[in-house]
Amino acid sequence: MFKRLLMTCAVAAAVSLPARCFADTITYISLMSGGGEVPPNASPATGTALYTLTGDMLTIDITFSGLIGGPASAAHIHCCASPGTNAPVWVPFDGFPNATSGTYTNTIDLSTFAFSDGGTEAALIAGMNNGSAYTNIHNAVFPGGEIRDQIIATPEPATLLLLGTGAAAAMSFVRRRLRV
Repeated sequence: MFKRLLMTCAVAAAVSLPARCFADTITYISLMSGGGEVPPNASPATGTALYTLTGDMLTIDITFSGLIGGPASAAHIHCCASPGTNAPVWVPFDGFPNATSGTYTNTIDLSTFAFSDGGTEAALIAGMNNGSAYTNIHNAVFPGGEIRDQIIATPEPATLLLLGTGAAAAMSFVRRRLRV
C-alpha cells in the first residue's frame, strides 16, 4: 500500500512540474475572412496568421489567398479593442507582399520594436491573450481591410496532453465505480 501511495505521489509531482520548453512559448492564430471585417464584406479571400511568442521574440507566419480588391497594400496587427470594433495599427508588417495571394514571415523583437500609436509590448501581449488584438490585410478596394480576424491563444501541447490524461483517468474511475 505504501509503495503504491509513494508511486502515485511521484507521478503527481512529475506531472505538476512545468515544462520549460512550453512555458516560454505561446502560440496564437488568426483565421482571416471578409466576414471578420467591421463591417463584414463578401470577399471570398482567406488568410491564416500564426504567431509564436518566445520571450520578446514574435514570429509572424501568414498565408493568404484570393484577395479580390487588388494586391495587398498593407497588413498589420491592430490593438486593443473589443471584437467587432476597430482599433489602431500597432504592428505594421514591413515588406508584406504586394500580391493577391502569398506568404509572409518575419520575426520582430518586441523589446526594441517601435509600436505605432503609442502601444507597448505588455499591452500588445495582453491584447493577444485576451482577444482584443486582430490581424488585418488591406488593399485599394477595401482600404479598411479585406480580411480580418481576432488573434487568439492556442493551447500548448503539454496542456492538451495533461487535459487528455486527466479525462482518461476520470473516465476510468467512473467506469470502475459503475461496475461495483
